[in-house]
Amino acid sequence: MIGLDAGAPLLVGRDREEDVLRRFVGQIQVSGGTLLVTGDAGVGKTVLLQAAAASARSAGTRVVKVIGSEFEVGASFSGLNQALLPFLDHLDGIGAEHADALRVALGFGAGTTPTRGLLAEAVLALIRELSVNAPVLLVIDDLPWIDRASAGVLSAVARRLVGARAGILAAFRTGDSGFFDRTGLSELTLAPLAPEASESLLGTRFPTLNSGVHAQVLAAAEGNPLALLQLPQALSEPQRHAAEPLPDPLPLGQRLQRVFASRIGALPEDTRVLLLTAALEGTGDLGVLRQVHGGPVESLLGPAEAARLVQLAGGARQLVFEHPLIRAAVVGLSTSAERRRIHRRLAGVMADDLERRARHLGEATVEPDEAVAALLERAARRVLVRGDAQACVEMLCRAADLSPLADRRHGRLAQAAFVGAESIGATGSAQELLTDVRDARVDHSASLHYATAAALVMLNTDAPLDSAHRLLVAAIKGYPRRTDANDTELIDAIWGLALVSWVGGRTELWTPFHTALAALRPGPPVDLQMAEALFADPAHRGLRLLPRLEADLGGADAETDPTVVQNLAGCAFWVDRLGQVREPLWRAITEGRAGGPARRHLVALMDVCVDDFQRGRWVEQAELAAEGLQVCQGLGGSVFSFYFRYHQALLAAVHGRFGDCRSLTAQMLGWAGPRGAGTAERFARHALVLSALGQGDWESAFRHAEAVSAAGELAPHVPHALWVAMDLVEAGVRTGRRDLARAHVRALREADVAALSPRLAMHVAAAEALVAPDEAAPGLFEAALGLPTVGEWPFDAARIRLNHGERLRRIRATTRARAQLAEAFVVFRDLGAAPWAERAERELRAAGQADTGRGVGSLTAQERQIADLAAQGLTNREIAERLVLSPRTVGSHLYRVFPKLGIAKRAALRDALAALDG
Repeated sequence: MIGLDAGAPLLVGRDREEDVLRRFVGQIQVSGGTLLVTGDAGVGKTVLLQAAAASARSAGTRVVKVIGSEFEVGASFSGLNQALLPFLDHLDGIGAEHADALRVALGFGAGTTPTRGLLAEAVLALIRELSVNAPVLLVIDDLPWIDRASAGVLSAVARRLVGARAGILAAFRTGDSGFFDRTGLSELTLAPLAPEASESLLGTRFPTLNSGVHAQVLAAAEGNPLALLQLPQALSEPQRHAAEPLPDPLPLGQRLQRVFASRIGALPEDTRVLLLTAALEGTGDLGVLRQVHGGPVESLLGPAEAARLVQLAGGARQLVFEHPLIRAAVVGLSTSAERRRIHRRLAGVMADDLERRARHLGEATVEPDEAVAALLERAARRVLVRGDAQACVEMLCRAADLSPLADRRHGRLAQAAFVGAESIGATGSAQELLTDVRDARVDHSASLHYATAAALVMLNTDAPLDSAHRLLVAAIKGYPRRTDANDTELIDAIWGLALVSWVGGRTELWTPFHTALAALRPGPPVDLQMAEALFADPAHRGLRLLPRLEADLGGADAETDPTVVQNLAGCAFWVDRLGQVREPLWRAITEGRAGGPARRHLVALMDVCVDDFQRGRWVEQAELAAEGLQVCQGLGGSVFSFYFRYHQALLAAVHGRFGDCRSLTAQMLGWAGPRGAGTAERFARHALVLSALGQGDWESAFRHAEAVSAAGELAPHVPHALWVAMDLVEAGVRTGRRDLARAHVRALREADVAALSPRLAMHVAAAEALVAPDEAAPGLFEAALGLPTVGEWPFDAARIRLNHGERLRRIRATTRARAQLAEAFVVFRDLGAAPWAERAERELRAAGQADTGRGVGSLTAQERQIADLAAQGLTNREIAERLVLSPRTVGSHLYRVFPKLGIAKRAALRDALAALDG
């Protein structure tokens, strides 16, 4: 037995489960891990957790117990508070960033809202700090009642405990793990006891039962240990010794609850009220219970302890119910008036805890009450700052319910809709809230939250984009405080207008945005100024704010505010600096996968996909594009779906799957056209440009590029014009439109596009070479390929080498041509850009090189980097974290590396690389 002497009879028939737990307790003392225990109510999960905890303590492990509570499930980070409260004095040992994140989340400090990823890192850092002196085991009972915010963080932590000398052991009822994501975690399922074990348990505890009653209990209990122990206690003494049928043939769960109800009903009134207070308070804190009841409560607990309904734990500082069904029975026996009275008393002793006081008052109040509604609204804002948008929405909705004035009610519903649509991406629930406001036929014209939420919802419907735009513009114009740069509701609306204008992609949509920004006093926020220049119109406005962007990007890796990261990425998007914000973007992706805000998850995926395409990380790009579409579908249709189809279309084009490219772009254009979504249309055109170039259809390539921005001009508010400029010039030259191609090069020079980014500088230099006469072209191509960081953009550089090699062959510089063409061929082949590889191969043959094969050992720069790390013994996951890639991408690269080096095993990498360098 691993367990507690007092609980030993309850562990009858659990030899297999005890062995699993014994090994788990031993494992966490060495290498860490997570185990989830699942089974039906009453099957013995709690007792096994108690036994494992006792075993761990006896082995020197520090055990922390967290108990989920139905009332506390709505309290942001209440579970994390239980887990970490004993260790707050250790925060100074985990670094300022992690310590500050935990203090903000737990409500002990002010600061930037921490992301779920940062909080998970902080919890891990604290656990590792604690485990230096002794292993740590976090035991979580009643997992479904752990609040959403805590469950998200703990889910992430649970997957990263290996090597930490720490573990999580949690229990939940079969099929319901609440907000905790158990995907991929080990589970131990508790089945009902075998007949022999049931016989033994019942006979040991109730040896004097009549044989007929004994048989009836066995049949009714169906192997459930709690039923075996509780059903006989519901019988009177004569019933235990008479062979009469058991009364009340209810389903097992209901029968058990009735058993507990009868025992609770027999308690003194003061004891029953105390148990109700504990059930509604949620944590069982005896200090709080004493305050509510005006003095010591230990004497009142005696009858409940004698009836084995509760026990004292945590050094007699905490009241714990023996089983969740007991807590449910206590609440079920109470009247609504009793519950409201207790909630009000609890609120009265929590004056220093805004969130819990607000929630208790919300539960205690029936009639509209503006004071309570305002308190809930304040608490909702506090919760949002701590990073729990879902809890914020729920509290705002309750505040709306209690608002006596219609305008306040609908203003709070509008705020809830905005938070739901903007932070969570939950446009379905947001639409329901907005419908409630609209149907009330009140004047909501002064509510910018209503207009902003409505616009975000409309983006995901069949409504024309211009309708959402008109709604926002009118709301901003009519807003009484439309010039106040410190009004957060106004700033949120202007950001919403920026998103709508970007999707629309037309100058006339951006004009009201510029007007709204110019009107702000004392001036627009810096992040909005940067978005106006670098996101809305980088070709014409971006240069002046590049220094500020560069300065901000210098601290991007340490940035923890997800809004700041998202805005920085937006400004870096068109000027090729997403690599400098890649690490925090991956944190947002990881957080999104763990159940974090879907909108941020999608935007981070969008940004990393762009960086992946430009840097030749096409395997990862394909994975992330598929993930983005899946997230969009899970949201019930997101406006961003077109964006991930764009990336799939890009990859189809460069890989030579031209039919797939046509199909995907047709979907994009079919969605964009009726809605007036010009940006989505231009994304589709970009993919079609590459598809046409890959097929050598220069005429179609020119036509599609001109649909983005006409030759000779960089259309304002069309950033994509920067990305297809070199394509348009190449297609113009190939189709005999050399004058138009030259005009486009002049436009690039006049706008000083080369100053926006090294990649764009390379494009501009290559475009100049394409229109130059034969005698000047080679030098210009060399200049393009000699620019800094050219190796970071493999596909672009290889295309320039291909054009350079073609021109050299044409002017009969065949030796130089072969060098350029061979290098381009290698890159295209490594990337899987089949149409370009075939074109380079044809040119090589025309230049007199028949064999285009590569010898063993020809590795790309990234393949060599990955191979070196793998040779040092790093796992795929460790390599991925170091290089900010996905483990699958690392595996794909190694799959190509092995045959190139002529090896079949990872262990041979070190020698193969040494021979290669030899």
